[in-house]
Amino acid sequence: MSLIDHNALIGPYPFRRLPDPTPQRLIAEMDRLGIERAWVGHVPSIFYRDVAAGNDELFAALAPHRVRLLPVPAVHPAFPGWPREIARARAEGCPAVRSYPSHYGFAASGSAARELAAACADSGLELVLTVRLEDARQRHRLDTAAELIGADVRALVRAHAEVRLLVTAADRALVEEVHFGATPEEAARIRWDVSWIWGPPEDHLAQLFRTVGRERFVLGTHFPFRLPESALAKLELAS
Repeated sequence: MSLIDHNALIGPYPFRRLPDPTPQRLIAEMDRLGIERAWVGHVPSIFYRDVAAGNDELFAALAPHRVRLLPVPAVHPAFPGWPREIARARAEGCPAVRSYPSHYGFAASGSAARELAAACADSGLELVLTVRLEDARQRHRLDTAAELIGADVRALVRAHAEVRLLVTAADRALVEEVHFGATPEEAARIRWDVSWIWGPPEDHLAQLFRTVGRERFVLGTHFPFRLPESALAKLELAS
């Protein structure tokens, strides 16, 4: 079975130095760990006002590596011209787009979020949401964007009957809050990556496999914020 990393990022982070967050290092880590392909987002696009410029940088950086690195561009649904980024993602064969309600300043239950959910559903694109980039205890005092909460995820999955979500960097508590507070139909349209879920000795991931279902979880390393081998080890130990 081929391994796909559904949560990798490239590019510099404004609040601390990341160790070589480049496509070249990502591919080296993938080769080392036996990961065939990765869905790749762009860290600066989280902080750009106009994410189209960040998407330009993402596509250019990944152009030599498109066989293995699949771009997942950012979409800011409260900024003019955002449907062009949806159209570009579809034209480029991207599997998904990413959006960051807290960083971009739009409500997950508002009209912008509903329009984004509808556009993703109509275009066949999964919508990737990120709960957090790093542990709150490590955050710079100027890094004030709130973490995604369960109500945000529930609002977005209910924004359109066919939108599909991939939620990254969620912990066990948030997964359980959303999953058991959703209808079976809503829960079936949400996937979770394993990057922030504890493995042994707490065994949160193994418990979620039993209660939520293993099919709802995917490999996500959260490169370069976390060591990629951690996600693989958790999956192996929880199997």
